[in-house]
Amino acid sequence: MTRLYTPTPLSLNTDIQLPEEATHHFIKVLRARVGEAVCLFNGEGGEYHGVLSRADKRNAFVTLNQFIDNDKSSPLNVHLGQVLSKGDRFDYAIQKATELGVTQITPLLSERCEVRLGNERLDKKMAHWQRIAISACEQCGLNRVPVINTPQQLETWTANTAADLCFVLAPSVTGLPNPSQKPSSVAVLIGAEGGLSEREINLSQANGFAPWCLGQRVLRTETAPVAVLSVLHWLWGDLR
Repeated sequence: MTRLYTPTPLSLNTDIQLPEEATHHFIKVLRARVGEAVCLFNGEGGEYHGVLSRADKRNAFVTLNQFIDNDKSSPLNVHLGQVLSKGDRFDYAIQKATELGVTQITPLLSERCEVRLGNERLDKKMAHWQRIAISACEQCGLNRVPVINTPQQLETWTANTAADLCFVLAPSVTGLPNPSQKPSSVAVLIGAEGGLSEREINLSQANGFAPWCLGQRVLRTETAPVAVLSVLHWLWGDLR
């Protein structure tokens, strides 16, 4: 069944007009016809099943007839602080982190970050990142879209982020999570292509971030969140 996100309130036995992007995908790309089943979610938990009741070139309406209270969110709240990277690397990180159950993502600016965002470009990037997270939720079955925060300086994020456990990833450090701990929330700091500077690693540790080295191979910036979230949700989440 096709899954579509809509930011509007949802309720049973009502006709819901799909937003423009969802309409285009459902009608133009998937070529849905009246009577076809569809699943809608709005990020508030659970999902609604219904059928396409009417459609034209620009509008599509779905009649909702069933609510399924299935929350597939992990019990572990993970806040990913990831330094911005060039190209589509950051897009990939958002997509895969969403699939793996991240709760929120904060794009970070650091000493070795080569990305610069003006106000106009930032607005476009924020909308773009949100679409990536929504699309990943539609694909993987999540009913809650992770929060994509406004970019901020690494120093600000490490000083103000609170979680039961906080980790900074770097190939130059030594340290591993302790499986015997039982956190309900974790924050993870990941650098960009050039990694974190020694000053930034020391600063994060001074702010309570424990060092974590992901083995002896150096991972790409977009690969690191995949590995980290897999380990975290296997230890304390729902990947077992």
